Amino acid sequence: MTAMIDYNAGNVFSVSAAFRRLGEEVVLTSDRETILSADRVVFPGVGYASAAMDEIAKRNLAEVISLVEKPFLGICLGMQLLCRSSQEGDVDMLGVVDAPVLRFDSQQCRKIPQIGWNRVYAQPDSQLFDGIGQGSWFFFDHSYYVPLLDEGTEARTEYYGFWYSSAITRGNFHGVQFHPEKSGKAGERLLANFLSLEA
Repeated sequence: MTAMIDYNAGNVFSVSAAFRRLGEEVVLTSDRETILSADRVVFPGVGYASAAMDEIAKRNLAEVISLVEKPFLGICLGMQLLCRSSQEGDVDMLGVVDAPVLRFDSQQCRKIPQIGWNRVYAQPDSQLFDGIGQGSWFFFDHSYYVPLLDEGTEARTEYYGFWYSSAITRGNFHGVQFHPEKSGKAGERLLANFLSLEA
């Protein structure tokens, strides 16, 4: 069973549907014991970082997330919230990955937000991207990004000549900036790979 964290900031129905197409049972919950006893945890999200962190605080989820030992996947805002801080609302976040979340430079990136398809290049040893060709297309919708990291960048993407982390990892925690549930066969393969990860 996969626990999907409920914090009032998610595209939970489309993500749930994508997992159910793969035969996976998904439970939407903010209950501590349900999250910690699940086989894996998904953390979707759309919206504003500061508002999301307010909801996480109201539901006492920060500590719960830090205690998860099973495979964990943050999607879009869910990935960003795993980081240390964000320029969006100048907010401190969960700090699972020691990285900032920054806003795209409007002088370099002529279109903000980035909405649409873009190529993703994964680290060769990434289990999450196993069987997904380098440069595969995924669907993005975001104005903020995680920079490339010396440790923790699982995949990278270029936008107007600027490279950033389109997937991050630390231990059992993974995050993807794109929406796998909207990314066709490549996204479906990534979700299937996540379901096959071992704790």
